[in-house]
This record gives sequence, C-alpha cells and structure tokens, in this order.
Amino acid sequence: MRLHGVLVALAVVPMLAAPAAASAKKCDGVPRRGCLLPFPNDVALTRHDRTSATGVRVALRRAWMPANNKGVRIAVSELNRSDGFSPGEPIIVHVPSLRTRADFRASGIVPITDMARYRRPAQKLLLLDERTGRRQLVWGELDANATSAASRNLIIHPGRNLVPGRRYVVVLRRLPDRRPRGLAATWDRGVRRALLRARIRPSRVYLAWRFTVASTRSLNGRLLRMRDDAFAQLGDRNLADRRIQGRPPRFAVTGVTDFTVAQNPLVARKVTGTFDVPCYMTRPGCPPGGRLHYSSRRPDALPTQQRGNVQRATFTCNIPRAALSAPSHLALYGHGLLGSQTEIDAKNVEQMGQEHDFTFCATDWYGFSSADVPTAISTLQDLSRLSTFVDRQLQGVLAQLLLGRLAAHPRGLASTQAFAGLVVAGGPVSWDSNSQGAIMGGTTTALAPDWRRAVLGATGIDYAVLLQRSTDFDTYAAILDPAYPDKGQQTLLLSIVQMLWDRAETDGWTHFATTRPPPNTPSHTILMHVAVGDHQVANVQADVEARSIGASIYRPSVAPGRTTDRRPSYGVPTIRRFPFRGSAVVWWDGGPQTPLVPITNTPPRVGADPHSFPRKTVAARAQKATFLLGGGVVDVCRGQPCRTDIYGPRSSAS
Repeated sequence: MRLHGVLVALAVVPMLAAPAAASAKKCDGVPRRGCLLPFPNDVALTRHDRTSATGVRVALRRAWMPANNKGVRIAVSELNRSDGFSPGEPIIVHVPSLRTRADFRASGIVPITDMARYRRPAQKLLLLDERTGRRQLVWGELDANATSAASRNLIIHPGRNLVPGRRYVVVLRRLPDRRPRGLAATWDRGVRRALLRARIRPSRVYLAWRFTVASTRSLNGRLLRMRDDAFAQLGDRNLADRRIQGRPPRFAVTGVTDFTVAQNPLVARKVTGTFDVPCYMTRPGCPPGGRLHYSSRRPDALPTQQRGNVQRATFTCNIPRAALSAPSHLALYGHGLLGSQTEIDAKNVEQMGQEHDFTFCATDWYGFSSADVPTAISTLQDLSRLSTFVDRQLQGVLAQLLLGRLAAHPRGLASTQAFAGLVVAGGPVSWDSNSQGAIMGGTTTALAPDWRRAVLGATGIDYAVLLQRSTDFDTYAAILDPAYPDKGQQTLLLSIVQMLWDRAETDGWTHFATTRPPPNTPSHTILMHVAVGDHQVANVQADVEARSIGASIYRPSVAPGRTTDRRPSYGVPTIRRFPFRGSAVVWWDGGPQTPLVPITNTPPRVGADPHSFPRKTVAARAQKATFLLGGGVVDVCRGQPCRTDIYGPRSSAS
C-alpha cells in the first residue's frame, strides 16, 4: 500500500519565501512580527498567554500566510489554538551563504550521514535546551526542492523528538554571513542563559532564537478527552488498571462467510459487522468533511459530543483455518494510506494469521480511508482545509480503540456464535499494522487500554519530513502543484501544518508511546520493522521514532555498504541479550535490488521498493508473533543482518 501519497500532498504546500506582508529586507533572519522565517520562533510568532500551559500562544496572522492559485491564504485559527510548536517539525531558516550542497559540506554543519558530529566542540549548528544549555541531537540539510538559491533554506531536524512544554534555542555560529542587525535585541534572558551554559561566545553567534514546544494538553488533550469520555460511556473510567469493566460497544454481526479450502486455504471464516462509536464532530454520524465539535471558543477547549451523535462503524474479521484446531488470538490490523479494512485480505496478513493462529479484525481508518479521498483532494487544493482532514483522523483513532475493546471484552466479539470456540475469549489483544497504519498506530497504541504490545511495520514519524522523501508524492503532485506552484515554499508550509497533524500522528505522541503513558493509560511495548531503503517511508524517520520512544536496535542492523550512515542508527541503544523485553527496532534488507537512498529531502526512485518486503518474510512474521504473544523480541536472523525473503540484485516482486 502506497503510504505517503495523500499525506504527502496534503501537507505539501508553499515553501519558503517571506510572507507577502513583509519585505525581504525586513525578514533578514531576525525574528520579527510578520516574518515566518526563521520558523518556528517565539519572538515573532507567539504572544504571552497566562491561560496556556506554556505561558505562550501561537499568534499567526492569515495575512502572513502563503496563498494558493486562487488567492486563498492558509487559515490560522486552528494553528493559533496551540500553546507552542511541534516536538519534531523541521526548523527552517535562510542562510545566504548556504546556496549549494558544496556550500553545506564546507560549512561543517552536522549532516544526515554522520549525526555524531552534533557533539563536536566546534559544531556550527546547535539545538539547546534553554533551561539546561544541554545540546540536543540534531542534523541539517539544504532544501533540494527549491528552484533558486534565494529560496533555498537550511532545514534543521531534531534527531529525537523534543519534550512537550520545553523551550529550545537554535544556534548558528562561525558562519561567514554578516550577523543581522538587532539580533541580540531579540535575545531574552533564557536565550542568553542557554548560550552561557553551553559555553558559547555571543560574539561568535550568527543567529540564535528560541521556540516553545507545545504542551501535552495542546498536543494530546483532544484525543485523551474523546477516549476517556467514550470509555466512560461504556462504564469503564479506570483504563490504566488493565481490567475491563462496564459493557462492550454496541455491535451487530451482519455477515458470516465460510470458505472451503479450495476457496481460501488460509482463512476459514470471514465475519463482518457494525459497532457504535461516540461522534465528537459537528456532522451527525461523523461523515467526511466535518470538524471537531467544541462547546466553547476557548483555545484550550476540548471536543464534546453533541447529544445522540453516534458513528456507525464497520468491521471485518478473518478467522484462520488454524483456529479450527486451536482457538486463535484476536489482533487488530491498521490499514495503509487511504485504504480500507479489506486490506486484511492481503496474502501476507492471511499468512500471518494462519501461520501463528491470529484472527485479524479491522475497521476503516476514518479520516485516512478510501472514503476520505475527496477530502484529501480538496485539502491539496486549499490547505486551509487541513483541519477538516485531521479532525476526522482523531475520530478514526477512537474507532480503532473501541474495536479493540470489542475484541477484548468477554461480551464482545468472542461471545457471538460467529466466533464461539474459534477465538480466545477474554484473551490478550494485539496490534499489527503497516505503513499509514503504523504511522498512526503509534498514537493509537499510546492510548490503548486493551493491548500491551504493538508491531509497527514500515514505520516512521513526522509527515512534514516523510512526504518529501516519499515516492507517493508523485501521484498527488498533479493536484498540489497547480494549487501551490512555488516549490520554494513547500518545506515551510509542511512544517507549519505538522502542528495540526501532531494531534493525530505519532510525531505528537512519542513521549507517551511506551514506558511513560498518558494519564489513565497502561504502558506499552512496541516492535518496529523497517525496510532498508524504503521508497515510501523514509528510514531516517524510523531512527527518529526509535530514539523518541526509547527503543533499542538489533545489530548488526545492516550489512556493510547498505547505508550511507557512518554510524547506522546513531544514538539507538543496541540489544545485548535475547529475548529482549523492551521496545525494539529491527531492519530488514531486500538486498542490492534496492540501492542506497538519497541523502537529500527527495524520494528514492531507483530499484525495487522494499516497502512491503518485511511483512512478506516468514522469519519476520515469526518474530512479530513471538513478540505479540508475550515472548519478547527474539533473534530470528542468527546474529547476522536480517534479510527479507525477497532478496537479490534484481526485483521479481514488490
């Protein structure tokens, strides 16, 4: 399943130039009102707000925002609800001396291929915790998509997601550019203190500015409120105790189809049905195109359910033939980009079910399903509509959580005649997903009361970074490019809209995903499977996710010559002993048929796309099954780099 198409497009928007409201001379690098660069920054783009958890509130003006080909500027009302910026979004700044890749290499700024250089004493790019002055893992790159040197920006990436509610200081020093006038006047006590604690001489600083990361309330409060209210309606208010209380969601089995071996050698029975999900959107039944319903206009207001507003969601379950001999384990599957629940009919999912006796159930990822394609298209034409697209994704996460409760509850699916004797009643539920289902699956797992372990396949975080590095972007460019033809503005807008996507996407939930769960939630353990050279989900963002959720890595992760990184997966701890009981990441390689990926913010286009190779590999499925059933992460590669079953110099399958 092509994972970044729509997202790509939908986050892809005008890129970098100074906003129309401010002249290029005025926006010379110093944070000023009306200047979007550098982005993000507190001086120009926030205001003081005693009511927020961070003490500031984003304060963009629509007049500053880029416009589409019809003159419609990006709306700011939802962005301005935030009390800070994204914990992982790209940081954008224009440095006149950095015009070409040769300029960047000569600058000595820490590159994607050698992130350990962020620690060097003379490093010119620093990201500091304002309170402690401590350096954060960071890397930089020049925008390879810009069409002119004047619009080519430096993109700065956190190598590990930043802490919600904290303030950070970006520092560029010892560059040949003339220091902008009035720069020091923008430094408050926090910036100066961070420079002092990091032992940085202010006179050597070319640029320095600070920004605030949004609080957990701003990032996560909407979904937490929706989940807690929905489960309270079922009679379960304590979700952290792992005890199922109250009743299951209202549901009905609407279809049962039994297959002969000739019809399907892997699946014995397909069960379809419906279940009710409280709807927290403005339109009855939560169809595409609605928005979250708020009972007040306060920036920190949380979604509420209008009386009687319920979504009738659908589900599909495939019971494997193995269940005829021994009751199977219930598992949820999260589908790929703009797909549907029918993806559990994919051969690799059916094989996983039969080989390891899992009954996979799925529902559509509302907000990111085939029914949402029209909304995605309209969003690409006018990014002001992104909130509509993201809001229904939150409703989609809630539907996944309630399907999990329906699978786990003793009076849920297992209690019906369609499942009787074929599934483990009241047994543990698992989560297994790929591509979009994995990118969104980290969020879902962070909130899940009914499964403890999750597998995220072909995963990464932060659509603002992923989209430009995905071949899926090609499909949607035909819609996006006419609406926002200036390629030089794309990266900036992607970074801005990531502030909205963080509400639904794992980039905004990494701090909650595993051992530090959100309130009223149990902890979780995650196994990430990554395809070496993935054309659709950038490998670099899998590393960022692994660091951010506290995962350890199987090594040797890749064979010599199969990565451009000087230290592959730098900063991710190595697994020392098996079985490993913590969260983990395992890389799976399809071989030279997939060449090394570009080190620029562009997609891989050469060779076989290995995006689906791991899930099609017998040993990878065995590793997933052992993990999901509580056996921890085991070494199925015998101490060698893991190879997929589709391996070779040429590709015969994808």
